[in-house]
Amino acid sequence: MNRFKASKFRHTEARLPRREAWIGGIRAGSGASCGNHVKASCRWVAFNAEAAGVLGIVPLECKDGGKRTVSQLCCHSDAVTDFDFSPFDQLLLATGSADETVKVWRLPESGQDMPSGAGLTLGPGGGPVDVLQFHPTADGILASGAGKQVTVWDVGQQQPLTGSETAASSAPPAR
Repeated sequence: MNRFKASKFRHTEARLPRREAWIGGIRAGSGASCGNHVKASCRWVAFNAEAAGVLGIVPLECKDGGKRTVSQLCCHSDAVTDFDFSPFDQLLLATGSADETVKVWRLPESGQDMPSGAGLTLGPGGGPVDVLQFHPTADGILASGAGKQVTVWDVGQQQPLTGSETAASSAPPAR
């Protein structure tokens, strides 16, 4: 009697895509950038560009088999520290920056121009935004962290649901 079941994937191996499907020539991040350097949704790839406050945006799908073009999204007046795509809306991108603001962008369908301004600006907060993440199971809920401050935003209502200091800041000092 065999105690372990043989996997049906035992004879599989990874295959690289054709060279035409590669996205090359992208310089993600620089010495001034921090946080996440590359994130993707089902339609877009976003990455920190070399200029402060700018993200590079590349579509995943190419029309007519042509080359992918890198667009620039001028997001903030200071360095973009973190960004995240919404798991419920693949065109919704949130960016956080050292300028203490969180901005939410609606990216266009492939082939259209990048937006010139953010759809929504949240903040200013209590310092540079360090961490930014959409809730994985609740639509329109965004968490941002700045220093020891955590803020949970309702993007639809355009207001914070809660703001709290972390437990480490309220705990008595260790002896």
